[in-house]
Amino acid sequence: MNFNAPEFLIFFPIVFALHWLLPHRARWLLLLAASWLFYFWWNFGAGFLLVGTTLVSWLCARGISRTGSAAGKRALLILALAVSLGCLGVFKYAGFFASIAGLDLLMNILLPVGISFYTFQTLSYVIDVYRGSVPAENHFGYYALFVSFFPQLVAGPIERPENLLPQLRRERTFSRSNLSAGGWLLLEGYFKKVVIADSLAPFVDRVYGAPEAALGPEIILATVLFGVQIYCDFSGYSAIARGAAKLLGVDLMENFRRPYAAPTVREFWRRWHISLTSWFTDYVYIPLGGSRRGLPRQMLNILIVFLLSGLWHGAGWTFVLWGLIHGLYLAAGAVRERFRKGPAPTGRGMTAWSHIRTFALVTFPWLFFRAESLGDAALLLSRLPAGWSGVGQALTPLLPLVPVLLCLLPLERLPERAGERDWSLSALTVFCAAAAISAAWLAQLAGGGQNAFIYFQF
Repeated sequence: MNFNAPEFLIFFPIVFALHWLLPHRARWLLLLAASWLFYFWWNFGAGFLLVGTTLVSWLCARGISRTGSAAGKRALLILALAVSLGCLGVFKYAGFFASIAGLDLLMNILLPVGISFYTFQTLSYVIDVYRGSVPAENHFGYYALFVSFFPQLVAGPIERPENLLPQLRRERTFSRSNLSAGGWLLLEGYFKKVVIADSLAPFVDRVYGAPEAALGPEIILATVLFGVQIYCDFSGYSAIARGAAKLLGVDLMENFRRPYAAPTVREFWRRWHISLTSWFTDYVYIPLGGSRRGLPRQMLNILIVFLLSGLWHGAGWTFVLWGLIHGLYLAAGAVRERFRKGPAPTGRGMTAWSHIRTFALVTFPWLFFRAESLGDAALLLSRLPAGWSGVGQALTPLLPLVPVLLCLLPLERLPERAGERDWSLSALTVFCAAAAISAAWLAQLAGGGQNAFIYFQF
């Protein structure tokens, strides 16, 4: 079930109403049933995979907490990792690795939506129990709800057990502030997705769908717009997830913090998909040694993390290359920091240049991320010199998108509490945004359906 599907407009109000009508002791069961329905609705068979990996990780974590033997704890940890990563490997990477090995593996396996997200969530739980940083959850229902809580199940944020599990357990009370904050987040998320991201998609799809006919100005603009599209699509999903959870009295972590305003690539990754960045930092980068073992080892650790991050996004060389480019950026930044003499230059001019430079560096790898193959990416790069004499004519069809893009800056500053603004202005903002969302949504339905969220494929 998609957040932008008509059935969700029926599903969520029912869950919301029942949640606040039921006593606290029954809410976990309602939310678990709703979460499994939300997931099984998409694919019945994939739902059993979700339940199975949830059960295995729960049993292994309980065994780890009750076993006094270090060898026994390690064996259970390895079992949990093998099952979760094994399922992820079979369903997402079997064909890719078989092609690397030169094997012709004929597989037609449907990729379970959200498997990368809930796999990492179960892994963090089992690893944290093994480390002793969180206690094992004895109640299977609450743990299953932690893994499959429907607002963040299929595209994050990737929550940690110490944040989400206690919130699911504690008694929650309905509050006007949660209603206001959740409503603003829903408004922001739907506007980003339905109005902005889906408006940019046709132009981006046209250019990347026919790389042999694309012109240089179109390629550059389509790549920039794809950067905006994927940001609005993914941060829009995260805002909807946070808003829906907020209406149920649960606070999910912030997953985006205006990343394109970052002055460095390193800062960009502190603001973009924060839950994934922090996951790789805590469970891969730091265990590998982080920056504690000298500069060469730090650079290697950075490259490993970003190669894995690229592979996490998709089983293809385009994603690996995208991750490698960002890894090289960060490794070069680590070298620069190590050998820099004196403070960094300051001033408005340098600040503006750092933002422009970072935006350009981050935007370039999106070409590989969006391209269907390395061959298409190479073809797009080879087409960059073409078509500059008719640049104005080529870009004229994009003029209607300018007002849509101009909405992004004020949208980023929407408050999460309506009380922070004048009520008349808040009401006007809500009306205009809701009207735009409704018009765009109805236009999509009239055209045959909705655009799925981009990160559903990961």
